[in-house]
Amino acid sequence: MDGQPVTPRGYRSVARNMGLKDGEDDFAAVVSEVPARSAAVFTRSRFAGPSVLLSRTAAARQSSRGMVVLSRNANVATGRAGAAHAEEVRRRVAEIAGVDPEDLVIGSTGVIGRPYPIESIRAGMDELSWPFPEADFDAAAKAIMTTDTHPKCFSVRCGPAVLTGIAKGVGMIEPNMATLLAFFFTDADIPADALDAIFRRVVDRTFNALSIDTDTSTSDTAAVFANGLAGPVDHAGFEAALYACALHLVRMIAADGEGAGKLIEVRVTGARDDAQAKRVGKSVVNSPLVKAAVHGGDPNWGRVAMAVGKLEDETDIEPARVRISFGDLPMHPEEPGDALLARAAAYLSGDEVVIGVDLGIAEGAFTVYGCDLTEGYVKINADYTT
Repeated sequence: MDGQPVTPRGYRSVARNMGLKDGEDDFAAVVSEVPARSAAVFTRSRFAGPSVLLSRTAAARQSSRGMVVLSRNANVATGRAGAAHAEEVRRRVAEIAGVDPEDLVIGSTGVIGRPYPIESIRAGMDELSWPFPEADFDAAAKAIMTTDTHPKCFSVRCGPAVLTGIAKGVGMIEPNMATLLAFFFTDADIPADALDAIFRRVVDRTFNALSIDTDTSTSDTAAVFANGLAGPVDHAGFEAALYACALHLVRMIAADGEGAGKLIEVRVTGARDDAQAKRVGKSVVNSPLVKAAVHGGDPNWGRVAMAVGKLEDETDIEPARVRISFGDLPMHPEEPGDALLARAAAYLSGDEVVIGVDLGIAEGAFTVYGCDLTEGYVKINADYTT
């Protein structure tokens, strides 16, 4: 497998402006020409939008063959009208593509509490016809963006098959299932049950390992579609390919976090188990003080210690056994002198920062991903709807 610009066979797509963005595409649909197997995970938010509710039902069949997404409007907390509009959009696209509405996953992302400009969307859908052009995943990735600064699309090979993933999201990101919007398309032939199990394992190690600002979206949706046109693939090899593709997208998201200047990777080792390592990693990467220190290039390892220490229920974490590092530079408990602190400050000035935390308990390990906290994040979110 590699990152060559290849795409899976048998998919068609369309991207259009439907009046949600000013002059840019805000609608995307990608549909397999043939039936497909699928797996999906969704937000656990109590304010999940109608697109999520519709898609959960469709995903349970494990036979979805594509997606339709509207961006810049979450269509959340919009009452019965919002539910009817989400159902209408999915039904209209399904009719155009000649598939059942429940063959499609629908996503919607953006401002909460505002209804769709439905008349504009209806007019735009009136201009669509099947067959859509051959899939342009880059265009689809661009159309689903909200505050992203660039589209996120990546392809890998898996034996005779190709897997392409697209994703959006740079804010309101603390996944509790998958995250944001992320879709994977492959021509691999893989049984539905195996696809579902693989997808969930990969999501847990990639998208669920990501956090920008601790806020879980009302619209998080991640799905994979496999139409089988390339034939069977080795399951372990497919999982490795999916992991590589998802991790690449996660790193792109973290680096593009709202206002972000640096990608932060927190590697926790020596934990009681992987779950404990994940909790510790999230506590570190979500700390505003840690994020601010990384942004300023300040080698204040005490903030990392604070973020670990505030997990008061983790009673087997003993400060004397904990090791903290920036890159390969040991910070605690070595009591770094001025020369080492200067080297750490230089390291923290880079675009990617690795924070290491070894708990010295057992063999549990987990890596999480995030970004620094800048004035840009405040600016973007202070002015988001105005």
